[in-house]
Amino acid sequence: MVTVQQRPAVRAGRPPRRTSVQLKFVMAVTGAVMLLYLVVHMVGNLKIFFGAEAIDTYAAWLREVGEPALPHETLLWLIRIVLAASLVGHVVSATILARRARRARPVRYAHRTPVQGSYAARTMRWGGVIIALFVVYHLLDLTTGTLNPHGVHGEVHANVVADFAPERWYVTLVYTLAVVAVGFHVRHGVWSALQTFGRSSAATQKTLQGVALGVAVVLVAGFLSVPFAVLTGLVA
Repeated sequence: MVTVQQRPAVRAGRPPRRTSVQLKFVMAVTGAVMLLYLVVHMVGNLKIFFGAEAIDTYAAWLREVGEPALPHETLLWLIRIVLAASLVGHVVSATILARRARRARPVRYAHRTPVQGSYAARTMRWGGVIIALFVVYHLLDLTTGTLNPHGVHGEVHANVVADFAPERWYVTLVYTLAVVAVGFHVRHGVWSALQTFGRSSAATQKTLQGVALGVAVVLVAGFLSVPFAVLTGLVA
């Protein structure tokens, strides 16, 4: 016999400002924006395999594009603003949806058998926390240079090589765990977004799951190729 704990009745009130469908749409759109950034960021990172000049020149171009018509780093600040707005919209929508789902359950089970589901779906919450903490560290490490052992502005190649040097294997480990968490998050996020946009059906589920997995694997492999190349001496 299952023991249940009755929840107090919820009083009727005004309808929510945003429906759950609208919130899911916001999550899908903001997730797509952040995914696009990840793809572009990964491609930029891979320039390190073409030498120090290639990636350092690319980093300088990102800061100088639009000059002199536009102020220095205009493009970077536009990207940062869009990403920050997308992140806020994504997190707020996810939080509201989670609270609504919890309130929608009429009873709370004192004892229940765990429901089988995808690993990514059941770990989206803690995965998001890991990613958020890593983003803060990553900004302090390779953007501001505060935590980087080299930390010279504009010397991207040297900063990356110093960061993932063999004696700093623990940095590569942390980076790997964070990127894998991103992979799980992207896999589930792409799958959810495709469902939100109405692209999921019984006939296409396996294909769409394969697409979501493929996107996640490419991102994880692309991002991890850099630290492991430095760790093994391929990039120095």
